[in-house]
Parts: sequence; structure tokens; C-alpha cells
Amino acid sequence: MQQQEVTHEFFMPLLIPSVTHQEKQVHVVKGKPMFYEPAELKAARAKYMDNLAQHLPDKKFNGKVRLMIKWLFPIKGKHVNGEYKDTKPDLDNSVKLLQDCMTKLGFWKDDRFVVSLITEKFWSDVPGIYISIEEVE
Repeated sequence: MQQQEVTHEFFMPLLIPSVTHQEKQVHVVKGKPMFYEPAELKAARAKYMDNLAQHLPDKKFNGKVRLMIKWLFPIKGKHVNGEYKDTKPDLDNSVKLLQDCMTKLGFWKDDRFVVSLITEKFWSDVPGIYISIEEVE
């Protein structure tokens, strides 16, 4: 397999919200389900949108991409810098919200073009999110 060149990468120093996309709520109005985002989820979405907007690529990705996300959480307890984090939030739920924000901001034409997703979470001295996007064939 041929190594592709990284075409866009950045680090967002921030405290990662603990709320995830999965935490949307539903209530019934006149017999119909109505979905809504609780205030905490709206705040997390706004935080991601504000931070991601500062790192938009010069040109939207129009083809297949590999997205790498490294979630870096502040160290708690006896954990050490660089140690894998095996506590909540779950990676799959965290990725959805971040990827939705990236799509809405125009990092790529559509998130269906994310054909490879590599994501990990760690304890870190410097909390934040590292993102790398590269075009693949």
C-alpha cells in the first residue's frame, strides 16, 4: 500500500466536550416524534464549529479522504501522557458530532467521501484534538 501525503493537518487545543451526537433527545408533539439537541449538545457543536472554522482548508476536498483524529484528554488520576484512554466518551459517538461539524463547514463535499477513518483517544498533558486529512485513491 502506497503512503499518501498529508494534505491538511492541525491541532485544536481545547477541553473536549463529554457530550456526544448520540445524546439527541426526542419528545412527542401531537403524536409525532420531534428530535432536538439539549443545551449541552448545542454548546459542544458550537465549540467544535468555532474551533474548526479556524482550520478550514484552502480548498474543499472533493474526492476520497482518510480522516485521522486523535482525541487528547486532560490527565486524571494515575494516568500518564500518551496512555490510551479506555473510559467514556465512546469514540464512535464522539466522531459523529465532529465529522458532522466538519461537513457543515465545508471541509469536504460530503462525509460519504471519508473512506478511511482512524481515531484514537489518549490521556495528554496538552488536551485537544489533532486532525489529519489526506486524499486517497
